[in-house]
Amino acid sequence: MKRKLSLNPLISPVPNILVTTGDMEKSNIITIGWTGIICSVPPRVYISVQPSRYSYGILNETKEFTINLVPKNLIKAARYCGSHSGRDYDKFKETGLTKVKADKVACPLIEECPVNLECKVFETMDLGTHRMYMADVVAVHADEKYIGDNTLKLEDMELTCCIPNGKQGYVVKLD
Repeated sequence: MKRKLSLNPLISPVPNILVTTGDMEKSNIITIGWTGIICSVPPRVYISVQPSRYSYGILNETKEFTINLVPKNLIKAARYCGSHSGRDYDKFKETGLTKVKADKVACPLIEECPVNLECKVFETMDLGTHRMYMADVVAVHADEKYIGDNTLKLEDMELTCCIPNGKQGYVVKLD
């Protein structure tokens, strides 16, 4: 038997990603769970960010960001980036993550993440508690050890997801 619940966008699990904003000198990392693919051709994605977040102002100004997929060994860093504000902390310094210059956007890639997507915002939409940033993927980078015969070996990355009740760190099993 099923019970009726209060309204909730209960799609679970969702990807656990680290998003960088800013530039190589002054950047921020925010942990995002509200993200996804909009379109395959052209490649388009979205992230949704609350106005209270430090990265919100940066995104509105620069209109670009990177998406960095989170493997199991970076769960602690992802939790830190999701619970501390860039207004008060240099998250690259605090987590020990490494900035890498991107090809097409000013914000850095995260070296330790197995896949990085460079994104340029083409439209935003205010949707209640969040602003959605819809973006073109303008470059994709992947660690060579995860590249197979014209495919990515996602199962070897031990990517993580979060459950929309605030719990992060579940490993995606791709059997």
